[in-house]
Amino acid sequence: MKKTFILLATILLLAGCFPGAAPSVTLQPSTAPAEATTVPAAGTPAEQPLTEITLAMGYIPSVQFAPFYLAAERGYFEQAGLDVVYRYGFETDLLKLVGTNELQFMVGSGEEVILGRSQGLPVRYVMRWYRKFPVVLFAKASSGIQTPNDLEDKKLGVPGLFGASFVGWEAMVYATGLDDNRVSLQSIGFTQATAVSQGLVDAAMDYIVNGPVQLQLAGEEVVVLPVSDYIDLPSNGIITNDRTIEERPELVQALVTALTLGLRDTLQDPNAAFEASLRAVPEAGGDQAAVSRAIFDESLKLWQADDAELGLSDPAAWENAARFMKNMGLIQTEVAAKDVFSNAFVAR
Repeated sequence: MKKTFILLATILLLAGCFPGAAPSVTLQPSTAPAEATTVPAAGTPAEQPLTEITLAMGYIPSVQFAPFYLAAERGYFEQAGLDVVYRYGFETDLLKLVGTNELQFMVGSGEEVILGRSQGLPVRYVMRWYRKFPVVLFAKASSGIQTPNDLEDKKLGVPGLFGASFVGWEAMVYATGLDDNRVSLQSIGFTQATAVSQGLVDAAMDYIVNGPVQLQLAGEEVVVLPVSDYIDLPSNGIITNDRTIEERPELVQALVTALTLGLRDTLQDPNAAFEASLRAVPEAGGDQAAVSRAIFDESLKLWQADDAELGLSDPAAWENAARFMKNMGLIQTEVAAKDVFSNAFVAR
C-alpha cells in the first residue's frame, strides 16, 4: 500500500470536534493555596513586569490540559515571570509557526517533531508530558479481536492516511510484523466510535480518551490494544525552536519549570486539577461533567510518572521512533535523535 503522510493535527480530537479558530485565552493565576510550591528562580525577578509568551495548543480548551490550568491557577507561571496566553488551533499550522519563529512555544506530539525536522523545520521538544503514546486500536468485545493479528481479513478504520492514528497503526504494524496487506484500511474521518458501534468497520485506531470512552459510556464492552504496549513512541510535550533556545533560554527554562510543577501537582491531587480545569473551561462541566471526568481519568493514566522522571525524555524512544518512521516511509530523510529533543531544561 502506498503511504502518504501529511502533517496534520495529532492532539486529541473528540468525535466531530475539530480545532477551530478559537480566540486566545489568558489565564490569570489566582492566589496559590498553602500547599503550592514556589517556583525556583527562572531568571525574572518577581518585582519586574511579567513576560508575555504565547503557548499554542493543537486543540480546543479541554480538561485534557489540566496540568496547564492548574499551573496557572496556583501561580506557577506568574512566579516564573510569565504571562501565558493560550492559542488554540491546528497542530500542523502551529508547528510551522514555531518552526519559523512566528511562535516560540507549542504543545505537540513527538512524531510531529520528527516529521517537521525531516522537512527542515528547526523545532525541538524540551519537556515530556505524556509518558505513553495515546493512540489505541479498539473494537467491540464481541468482535473476537484480541491481538493485532486478529485484524487479518477485517476492516480497520482510521481518520485517513495522516496524523497520530495513522502513525499509531504504522507503528503497530512495524512492531508486530503484521501483514498490513491482509487488513482493509478504511478512511472514515473522525467517526471511529460510530463506525465501530454500527459495524461499518471491525476496529478502529483512535485516542484512548475518544472512541473507547464513548463506547464504554454507552454501555458497550470494548477491547483496547494500546500502541504503547508494542512500541515506545514520544508523545505530547512542549516544543520550541532552536532560535528561542539559543536567544531566550530563560523563557524555555521558566515555562518548563512551571509546567513541571503543574504536572506534579496534577498527579498528586487529580481532583484539584480536574476542578481547576472546570473553572478554566466551564463548558466542560454541568451536563458534560461525567464525560469530562471520564476523559480526564483516561488522560491522567497517560501522564503518570515518578517525580524524578517528570519532563525527561528517553533518548532510546526518540531513536526508535525516528528509525520506525524512516523504515515505514513516513519520513524521507533520516533524523538524529539529538536534533529533535533536549533534556537540558528539565530541572533535577
